[in-house]
Amino acid sequence: MTDGDAAAFTHLGSTVRSALSERGFSTPTAPQRLAIPPLAADRDTLVIAPTGSGKTETAMLPVFDDLVEDPPEGFGALYVTPLRALNRDMRDRLEWWGETLDLTVDVRHGDTTQYQRGKQAEDPPDVLITTPETIQAMLTGERLREGLEDVSHVVVDEVHELAASKRGAQLSIGLERLRELAGNFQRIGLSATVGDPEDVGQFLTGGRPCEIREIDVGSNVSVTVREPEITEADERLAGKLMTQADTASHVRLIRDIVDERESTLIFVNTRQTAEALGSRFNELDLPIGVHHGSLSKEARIEVEDAFKAGELDALLCTSSMELGIDVGRIDHVVQYQSPRQVARLLQRIGRAGHRTDEVSEGTIVTTRPDDTFEALAIARRARAGEVEPAAIHEGSLDVVANQIPGLVQSQGAIFLETAYEIVTRAYPFRDISEEQFRDVCSELHRNRIIWFDEGEDRLESSGGTWQYVYANLSMIPDEETYEVHDIASSRQIGTLDERFVVNFASPGEVFIQRGEMWRIAEVDDDEGTVKVSPIEDPAGEVPSWIGQEIPVPCPVAQEVGEIRAAAEPQFETGADAAAVARDFTHRYPGDEHTLEEALGQLERHVETGTPVPTADRILIEREGRSVVVNACFGHTANETLGRVLSALLGQQTGSSVGLETDPYRIELEVPSSVATSDVLAVLEETDPAHVETIVELGLKRSDALAFRLAQVSAKFGALKRWQGSGRMSNERLLKALEDTPMYAEAIREVFHEDLDTKRASAVLERIQSDDLEVVTTRGRTPVGSGGRSAGTELLAPENADASVIKTVRERLQDDRVVLLCTHCTEWLSKTKVKRVPDQPECPECGSTRIAALSPWAEDVVQAVRAEEKDEEQVELTQRAYRGANLVQSHGKQAVIAMSARGVGPHNAARIISKLRENEADFYRDILEQERQYARTKSFWD
Repeated sequence: MTDGDAAAFTHLGSTVRSALSERGFSTPTAPQRLAIPPLAADRDTLVIAPTGSGKTETAMLPVFDDLVEDPPEGFGALYVTPLRALNRDMRDRLEWWGETLDLTVDVRHGDTTQYQRGKQAEDPPDVLITTPETIQAMLTGERLREGLEDVSHVVVDEVHELAASKRGAQLSIGLERLRELAGNFQRIGLSATVGDPEDVGQFLTGGRPCEIREIDVGSNVSVTVREPEITEADERLAGKLMTQADTASHVRLIRDIVDERESTLIFVNTRQTAEALGSRFNELDLPIGVHHGSLSKEARIEVEDAFKAGELDALLCTSSMELGIDVGRIDHVVQYQSPRQVARLLQRIGRAGHRTDEVSEGTIVTTRPDDTFEALAIARRARAGEVEPAAIHEGSLDVVANQIPGLVQSQGAIFLETAYEIVTRAYPFRDISEEQFRDVCSELHRNRIIWFDEGEDRLESSGGTWQYVYANLSMIPDEETYEVHDIASSRQIGTLDERFVVNFASPGEVFIQRGEMWRIAEVDDDEGTVKVSPIEDPAGEVPSWIGQEIPVPCPVAQEVGEIRAAAEPQFETGADAAAVARDFTHRYPGDEHTLEEALGQLERHVETGTPVPTADRILIEREGRSVVVNACFGHTANETLGRVLSALLGQQTGSSVGLETDPYRIELEVPSSVATSDVLAVLEETDPAHVETIVELGLKRSDALAFRLAQVSAKFGALKRWQGSGRMSNERLLKALEDTPMYAEAIREVFHEDLDTKRASAVLERIQSDDLEVVTTRGRTPVGSGGRSAGTELLAPENADASVIKTVRERLQDDRVVLLCTHCTEWLSKTKVKRVPDQPECPECGSTRIAALSPWAEDVVQAVRAEEKDEEQVELTQRAYRGANLVQSHGKQAVIAMSARGVGPHNAARIISKLRENEADFYRDILEQERQYARTKSFWD
């Protein structure tokens, strides 16, 4: 080892250096060489390096050194991780150092026993490994607070993950509360690569000076993008898996990659894909485990241990494996479909290889042109170090509301000015005004969470303070989950979120979990359980898991547009896809076949004579009621533009406008009266300064905002856990809370998480200044047709098989329906769909104009029967009449169609108009409409 290499360790004392030699650490890793000097000098430091590069020891060696030199009486150091599973790993890694250096290391989190907690309060360990939520609890315990007074170091692991969440915002205030007890302490952050290291550093330190020590990860990452060729073997495999040949080729390619290595992580973007792909590997009896957050803790530990022991060749996982859970050495990382973001790719691929002098190797397996171009852009940006910022939550008022009772509980009576000063020292809250802070205190007072003496500006505890603090240690939203139990063995196999259970889970339905197929036998709402039995049927519904699609950032989508722009003139001059592909292999890490497959779409598009949508050109295409605005601006900007379009077009026509977006398209379902020129006019005439206002007005009646508002108001103590059921409940909630800090926070959160009004406004400005070209065409184009629906082959078969159709038919026939005569309005009957006659008629007046309504549609019945109707009742009555006309014309078939989820008179008419001779096709059309409704219902009133 050279003197230069060893120099980092010379900053440590002899005891720690001896331990290093005993442990076999002869040469510092790259992060240790960079970061140990400032850390040993007690400076606040952010260390940015890949997982497995020695970050933990980098942070802890100087901390151990300090604790050996100056043993603490209370807690000497806190090591904060965002996952309990990381706590387990950290204790395993740090215990040896503790034993060797005569320092105590312990873990504390929600599952720690009462006995162990008592021991820690009596005799605090030198190093405590814990979670952000447990720190909140510790700050309120009298004996624990005494132990915390001695803290001299706090290490925050995976700080990039926390910086982008409300959990992190809560922790940032928690660290300022800890500073009130312990005085200044050293803050050390361990992070994956981020685009804004200075901001993350400021988040860590509360705006104080922070040393940044960063390893260039991109130069040590080797990524290949591949879309497999379909072979005869894939055709045979497709028959075995009962899937399409292209899906079979993906399975085969991943299997081949796994066979060539000893240990592989296979990352996917959603739990649906993990389960669907896992079921394919399960069919082939391959030693590949499934790992994601909806599996039980026991199931996750079981596959982690099996993978680490070499019993599994690969682990199929979601973001659950992005963080540093120790599963042993990883040779290679497969990313199935585009990773969507540069930071995510670097973090995932960075898990392969365990020291930074090794190149981390990975393969992105892509499935369609958008996917391929996006993956190529992300891979190039990763090598160039063009990473997204962490997106810190700025000024979340529900976090402020969460922390004020904690301050009062732990410190007793406190002046508002003092509390405000502590909270605004935390970086995400530096811009909160005193007026906003006062409004939050007033709301907490109204809800009897604290006592706010406005005369003396003093905050005190009330009868509800203690209960609130301990019920709200976490900022993770309180959403109910159902445990899934195997009915034969009674073992728990995972969880389903409440929204999936309510919308989809009824006896007989089929879904995938742990890569296996299950049929629902019973749903127990009181116990919160779903009882299931395993089946061999290879087709079924995939659970609609908690969590949203990973948003593709605007710069990535723009680069996809630039790739299209570079290819278009080559096709126009006669080059074919193979020739253009050869040219692109010099710029992007894909083979000729992969590039040729993706470029084939652009070649076909150019052949139509229609301009290609690029970074500097929007293409609007129209077919029937479907309008596609091809726009390369990423998820959140397109979502915002889509909401502006749907709101203004809906306002013009008085009708709902359906909306679905992806990073490259805004798809609208418009009334037939809307012309393409109307869509263009919105883009050309809407004032960019009004975008935020238009979107907010559109949100006011949305379920998405009501759901967020329910979660936010729970943190203010305004509502016990809110359970809305239907539009009226949502409207009442929104109206009741409109002028409160809770409403302001719910709006802020929706804008922060889902929308980008600044970019959307900038797009309108570019259009209106002729900097951005907009062209229109009739009919669908190859690029416009290549959206999300083109990439769902793994989630469900294109044609649901007979067993699924049978399940749908039985479910609809067993559904209850309310029949109401719209002629005399007197006769009303509640029955099951299967008991409805082929042509229902009123026994009172003989009319065949019978409305078929859902059992909970009392408001529609009241509206039809009301002599004087308000505006909403008129709308409900007209809807009932449209349904009655359909029943009069088509009898029981109309009743069946309208019993389906999200199928009203308009969509039922569309289904019936197809005149299906085959009954299975009729139910297949209904199922497709139900799926479409599930995908898009958050955008409809």
